[in-house]
Amino acid sequence: MKKLLFLLVVVLIGVIAFKTRPDKQAHKEAMMKAVKEYVDEEAANKGLGDNGLTRLGKNIVNKAVEAALNNKLKLDDYYLFNTTHVKMGDKQKTLSVGLFGQVITFDKDMLREALNESSATDFKDELKSTLKEQKREAKRLEKEQRKEQKRLEKEQKRLEKEAKKAEKERLKREKENQE
Repeated sequence: MKKLLFLLVVVLIGVIAFKTRPDKQAHKEAMMKAVKEYVDEEAANKGLGDNGLTRLGKNIVNKAVEAALNNKLKLDDYYLFNTTHVKMGDKQKTLSVGLFGQVITFDKDMLREALNESSATDFKDELKSTLKEQKREAKRLEKEQRKEQKRLEKEQKRLEKEAKKAEKERLKREKENQE
């Protein structure tokens, strides 16, 4: 009876583990949180203030890491739990383990080591791509803003023309009423 109960508990735990293992998105979100904490901590350790330039730098680093994770993060599913890893050079680095709906990321030292070992060209390419994307978005927004400004100017001219026309009509009626 005890063996059956033990087996039932083990099977139940296995089913729960299977049903609650996190997906790739949960792993990515947990890692992005760890990366943001790491970047904030490194900025504070280097004495960088919380100014616009520092925030921009942090944002660029976070976007580059997020883009790298989108492209390189692989999920290994072991049914009861899963892990994620990235290939860095010739090695694969395990970054997180997911179990019972929780994602456990590795410590900041491992993250620092992984970031230092990652090839500079990969990071540079990701950074360039992110910067290009941001420039394209800025140009698009600037173009939309100019277009809207032209539309508003055109509308203002139309309203001024209508106002002049209405004023002429009013003066014409006043003149007719005086005669």
